[in-house]
Amino acid sequence: MNIKPLGERVVIKMLEAEEKTQSGIVLPGTAKEKPSIAEVIAVGTGILNDDKIKDEIKIGDKVIISKYSGTEIKLDGNEFTVLELKDVLAIVE
Repeated sequence: MNIKPLGERVVIKMLEAEEKTQSGIVLPGTAKEKPSIAEVIAVGTGILNDDKIKDEIKIGDKVIISKYSGTEIKLDGNEFTVLELKDVLAIVE
């Protein structure tokens, strides 16, 4: 099943949070922060039709998003987040 976001929305899949600190301390599941880096899975038609934005964000990009943004959904055993384009802060290159 595919997800097709509407308007200026994107579908992302969160990347796993680090389980170790830089000094090597292993973090338990409850101590980990929600990751803020994700991979773009789909982009809405409003983004595809806007010439200024069309080339900036695309499927497969790694992006930094605002904390606590979007709506989390579970589909076919996978977890995704649907959020508005304004909640995408940057592209990780």
